[in-house]
Amino acid sequence: MGLQARDRAAYEKVVGALRRQPKGATVADIVARTALPLETVRDLVPAAADEYSGRLEVTESGEIRYSFPHGFASKYRGFRAGLRRAAAGFSKGLKIGASWAFKVWIMGMLVGYFLFFMLLAVAALALSVAASSQSNSSSRSSKGDGGLLLASSLFNTIIRIWFYSELLNADRRYSRSYSNAPAKPKGRPLYKAIFSFVFGDEDPNARWDEQEKRAVIAYIQGNRGVITVPELAMLAGLTPSEAEDRITAYCAEFGGSPEATEDGTVVYRFDELLLRADRRDRSFGDLSGPIKRLKAFSSNAKKLNGWLAAINGVNLAFGGYFLFNALKSGHILTQAHFQASSWFYGVSYILLSRFLTDPLPFITVVLGWIPIVFSLLFWAVPAARSFGVKKENEEIKLENFRKEGYGRIWRNPFKVNPGEMEPKAAECRPSDLEAARDRVIKEFGAYSIPEAALDETGATVYSFTDLDREKRALAKYRAGINAAASDLGKTVFDTGSGAKAE
Repeated sequence: MGLQARDRAAYEKVVGALRRQPKGATVADIVARTALPLETVRDLVPAAADEYSGRLEVTESGEIRYSFPHGFASKYRGFRAGLRRAAAGFSKGLKIGASWAFKVWIMGMLVGYFLFFMLLAVAALALSVAASSQSNSSSRSSKGDGGLLLASSLFNTIIRIWFYSELLNADRRYSRSYSNAPAKPKGRPLYKAIFSFVFGDEDPNARWDEQEKRAVIAYIQGNRGVITVPELAMLAGLTPSEAEDRITAYCAEFGGSPEATEDGTVVYRFDELLLRADRRDRSFGDLSGPIKRLKAFSSNAKKLNGWLAAINGVNLAFGGYFLFNALKSGHILTQAHFQASSWFYGVSYILLSRFLTDPLPFITVVLGWIPIVFSLLFWAVPAARSFGVKKENEEIKLENFRKEGYGRIWRNPFKVNPGEMEPKAAECRPSDLEAARDRVIKEFGAYSIPEAALDETGATVYSFTDLDREKRALAKYRAGINAAASDLGKTVFDTGSGAKAE
């Protein structure tokens, strides 16, 4: 099939929408389910009908209803079609594999370095103990005592943490063995937890543009194909000026056009979206459209994120230690060099020299620069992301609050008290609620100028008289639309029978 790469994703959406409506769907039905532009769907639906041997029913209104009574088995079964599907699957698998490999690499860097530093500390302790037991000297230098004490304390800490963890696991296993309590579900893989801490999780609003378009289309279809600027502003949480720009774009995408009512109120009609087989009303009652969800910094427990940050801190400390001593002490070639160097650095250098001809570059780069740079990025990326998440969440809250505030004005344009705009959901409550209330009144007031007055308590209330007039004009205009004009009518031709319907 000669589809361009840029159309492939849209084509898959069209096919998916047709699968979900097996009894038959029109172009308007597919637009409502996919939020794709009208012309795009018109171009792609015939291609889907051809590939999957669709059935075409022409109705009295001239609209075509597409159905697939034989399922969705592609007729393209040749070598080229198979190769294309295999290439698409390989490309998808490659992306998944690359993402998985990147997550595993981050885990390997964090945990791998931590374990290597711990093992190096234990090996240095063992080497020092062995060397001390072979020595005939009954005294040690103060530096040697301090180094052994440090390594011994580190070793004891590791052992305590290990046995404590095993004790907890054993206790949990024992409790599950002698009780009827169901086993707790396994936690998420470590690489996912680390990735969540550094880069966060999937954006809960990743497909918001498509979701918003579907909501707007459903509202248009549920209201006789008509929508106005304030209605779109309330559904999408846009300022009236933004809603005007957005509705113009919708007209281009979905075949809409502006019209004026008898009193001059501008409405936007989308008659082609009404030519649908699925007559169910999927709109949101009382203009209570969907709201965006707040983004979380991470789905991990705070304790787990604390442990990840602590492990990264250990890696940074070790990396800084080795880089500093590598630059300060350099090679350890003689006993004098060893005495002049830090104990742990000297022992590590001697230990690594058994495997490497020159350990200094390895210590400088692999044990120094790399863990330092990685550890700093491991902290810097979440820190910057945390700031961005907070800022984005405030924008989400304001957008959601607009929907509530505008809805309050639309439902009752008279005596609007900003103090009564008190959202309960956290997603709709900006941190500076008073400023958000004032902003909503000013933004909506730019579209419909209100009259301000004081109520009996001394609070300022606003009356949007022109908006009330516009609402009444809109209701009259919708009532005058003939709903039967969008009916598909009977089927006059059916490719399933190959003959004209009776």
